[in-house]
Amino acid sequence: MVQMSNYEENLFIYQYGLVAKKIFVDNPALTLTDRYLPILSSMFIHGGFLHILGNMYFLFIFGKNMEGKLGHLKYLFIYIMFGFAAALTQIVMFPDSVIPMVGASGAVAGVMGAYLIFYPRAKVKTLVIIIIFITIVDIPAVIFLLLWFGFQFLNGTGGVGGNVAWWAHIGGFIVGLMYAVYFVRKNDYIETKEPYRYN
Repeated sequence: MVQMSNYEENLFIYQYGLVAKKIFVDNPALTLTDRYLPILSSMFIHGGFLHILGNMYFLFIFGKNMEGKLGHLKYLFIYIMFGFAAALTQIVMFPDSVIPMVGASGAVAGVMGAYLIFYPRAKVKTLVIIIIFITIVDIPAVIFLLLWFGFQFLNGTGGVGGNVAWWAHIGGFIVGLMYAVYFVRKNDYIETKEPYRYN
């Protein structure tokens, strides 16, 4: 953990976070590293403790079984592939953006998309809060994940701004779905168990 001043932190974020406009702007001072390295480095930078905690929590829930299925190296490769897909989606949608994008959410969204295909019958224990009533219910993963994706899509297409890269989530999730469909068809994979995960 490194503590930086606000100035140092902003400089670091702008250098290693993904700024879409840096890729396209005509500036000879920008090297290829300056332009393209952030597509990778931005996945490993987060905007605070809660940001990284949330991403790692969802990654633990939905990634554990996938890592067991694919193996460590292949899982790492497709995780990074999902992150690239998420970043490229955000770049295509907002090529003139000068706001740095950081975080693993797009890659995690890809893992969630693949999980939907690999484990459609799995149950997810979900904390539900209705005003003052708090309970835990078993929600089929297919319903939970489709609701989650619907929320991202509505926010992305509804012009909701803020500090969330909705289209990175959407792109990562869709590529995760596509990868899992390809994997299932290629390997004639059939789900043999229903893993339980907590959310």
